[in-house]
Amino acid sequence: MALNITTTKTAVTSLVKAASLPRRAYVTFLAGNGDYVKGVVGLAKGLRKVKSKYPLVVAILPDVPEDHRTILVEQGCIVKEIEPVYPPENQTQFAMAYYVINYSKLRIWNFVEYSKMVYLDGDIQVFENIDHLFDMPNGKFYAVMDCFCEKTWSHTPQYKIGYCQQCPDKVQWPAKLGPKPPLYFNAGMFVFEPSLSVYDELLRKLKITPPTPFAEQDFLNMFFREIYKPIPPIYNLVLAMLWRHPENIELEKVKVVHYCAAGSKPWRFTGTEQNMDREDIKMLVNKWWDIYNDESLDYKNYVVSGEDEAVSWQQFLAALSEAGVVHHFSAPSAA
Repeated sequence: MALNITTTKTAVTSLVKAASLPRRAYVTFLAGNGDYVKGVVGLAKGLRKVKSKYPLVVAILPDVPEDHRTILVEQGCIVKEIEPVYPPENQTQFAMAYYVINYSKLRIWNFVEYSKMVYLDGDIQVFENIDHLFDMPNGKFYAVMDCFCEKTWSHTPQYKIGYCQQCPDKVQWPAKLGPKPPLYFNAGMFVFEPSLSVYDELLRKLKITPPTPFAEQDFLNMFFREIYKPIPPIYNLVLAMLWRHPENIELEKVKVVHYCAAGSKPWRFTGTEQNMDREDIKMLVNKWWDIYNDESLDYKNYVVSGEDEAVSWQQFLAALSEAGVVHHFSAPSAA
């Protein structure tokens, strides 16, 4: 196929403009050949709907099949293969088995081609633009506080005495148990700065830190305890907050929804699990599907605009293909 000079010029112009922006990106994580790829596709389309100006990077493990990688590339994602990260040998029994692979998320600190990133789990949807999070001061780790009221926390003293950081005045932390626990965040969404020195220290600390039930979330909370800065729950609405702490949530102001409650994954939703028959839950699931099913948000239908001209995804992809651009690649493991 002959190379279209106008198309190439426009594509290059778009790339130059993108390169002139601060090196920022959203990032998510994907493993295996399951249905979580639907969540990542929904996230990519959601970021387009709110007109984010930053790309979505997908850190994938080697076991993600080629057809899933193709789907992600066709949705405009930057796909970077990473190697798995495991906790110390013979200690994974202390962590919930399905969380162990999430230690691999630590690889994203190695993405130093970006100066700042916002991590979002694959079961998250963005309903309002949150690009302003990239402008928060450097040197801090930003995330939303979690809740200790679910039964999954039954192994903790917080749950046993009814203490929760979401309502710290309801049940006071007893002095006999020592200092009040430090603030604890949900690791499904956070703002961070990639750094090789931090990356190396994360892997070093992991080798000497026994896994705990919530795996990488517990680990990140320990590691970033001193620089953690809470941000409002509108940036990561964990659905259980709707029935555990409704007084803390103004649903109409929520920008980011985390479909992490049992039975709440939109692409698996039946409405039969506990709390899933709530009208607010059904509304949020329907909002997710509205984005996922909106073909105008597919990258192939998304128009890259210049000052005086526009080039469609098909033309842009053809130009990149002729230029020999690789659409997904492996990131160095460095460990």
